[in-house]
Formats: sequence, structure tokens, C-alpha cells
Amino acid sequence: MNRKRFTRVLALAAIAAALPLAATAQAPDWKKVRIGVEGAYPPFSEMGPDGKIKGFDIDIANALCAQMKAECTLVPQEWDGMIPALQARKFDAIIASMAATDERRKVVAFTDKYYNTPARLVAKAGAQLQATPEGLKGKRIGVQRSTIHDRFVTDTFKGSEIVRYGKADEVYLDLVAGRIDVAMGDSVAIDGGLLKKPQGKAFDFFGPNYTDEKYFGTGSSIAVRKADTALAARFNAAIKAIRADGTYKKIQDRYFSFDVYGDTK
Repeated sequence: MNRKRFTRVLALAAIAAALPLAATAQAPDWKKVRIGVEGAYPPFSEMGPDGKIKGFDIDIANALCAQMKAECTLVPQEWDGMIPALQARKFDAIIASMAATDERRKVVAFTDKYYNTPARLVAKAGAQLQATPEGLKGKRIGVQRSTIHDRFVTDTFKGSEIVRYGKADEVYLDLVAGRIDVAMGDSVAIDGGLLKKPQGKAFDFFGPNYTDEKYFGTGSSIAVRKADTALAARFNAAIKAIRADGTYKKIQDRYFSFDVYGDTK
């Protein structure tokens, strides 16, 4: 082997030997985590009068970060840009009531759930609407776009006009104003964001609880990039810990009079 070739072989061997060390050195220790949050989905997240984001999702995020002993930064992001922003590394995780569905699992990884509530339809009380494709034929159904609820109503109520909005609050405003006939969303979000408010007194749920995993997944979970398995594992351990030590229940009881976690299986 000539000297030039031998030198090249040694250089390549040195690079190959250094690669595992470089990968280890560059792997995040997750002492600092940026979390994407929405801020327009009460009672899970909303902007308070002081301009700060508050809600169940926010309190859960802070509790998990405290459990992980991580310094976390909350990054506001509009809903339909959540996953693209995660992939673009604008933040490292999404805590924004995102349902873990098979469709989303194609592009992101999910932790275990941190809550699970059914979807419902809502309309004017006494409207006597039937929650069937025939019963809602020709009706205008409002839904937040790019959500599990959007996909469900699009597939299920084909004879209806689906009206899509950027934020859940916008759906409620148009329902109250009479610009749409029906709204679809998470039952707890509708209850806290509309029915418990003065403008929601004339409205009520109708039809069944919707829980089909094809559309609604296995519960709201934390989304991370597929490569960030260590971060997902840290979140999973933290979810278990705050449920075991009572922190989760204290947070839940600030917002709900029932077990929002859902089935423990």
C-alpha cells in the first residue's frame, strides 16, 4: 500500500471511529425543551387578560417540565401549523390537545395519552336535529380545520356544507351568530368554550359521544419528532409520575368535575 493511500485509509478509519462519539456528544440531554402550544382552545389553552397563555394543557406542560427538571419554553403556534413547525424545529414537542391518530403517527411520534374525551355535536337547544347524514343534510357544520373533527364530519356528513375555521373560538362565534347550524368538536372544549359562557346558554349537545379510534385516536398525547425517542420516554415517565403523586388530579380539579384522563386501560 503506498503512503498516500495508507494515509487516506487512516483518515477514513479515524472519521468512522469518531462518528459514534460525535453522535453521543450531539444528542440532546433535554434539559431545555421548547413546547408548541395553541392558546385558542379553552379550557385547555387560552390567552388570559394579562396576555399570558393559561389552561389545562399549559398547567400539564409546566408540571411535566418540573417533574423532568427541564427548563421549558412555551412557543405559541396556530393549530394548522403545529406539525410543520415541529418538523422545522421551531419547538421540540407539542402539548396542544393533539389526538394520537394513525394518520399523524406517519409523521410524528406520540407519548402515552394525558387525557381522553369524546367529540360531540352542538346546536341551538330544541332544534330537534338528527345526528345522521340525512338529518344534517343541507346544514352548515362548523369545525376547526385540520383537526380530527374536520376529518370526521367531512367523511360522515357528506350532504352537509362543512365550514372550516382557524380557531375553535371562531366556530362558536359563528354558531351563536347563526352563520352555521351545527358545530363539532371536543365535548369538554365546547362545554368550557361555549356552553358555560353567557352566549352559550341557548345551545346544547345532541347526538352520541364520538370515540371511533379511526378518527379520534387513542387520546390527546404529546407529539415529538420521530427521532426524539428519548424525549418521548422522558415525557412518558413524567406523565406516570404526576398521576401517581397527585399532581395530575390537582390540575384536573381546577378545570373539570370529572376524570378527564378517561379509561386507564
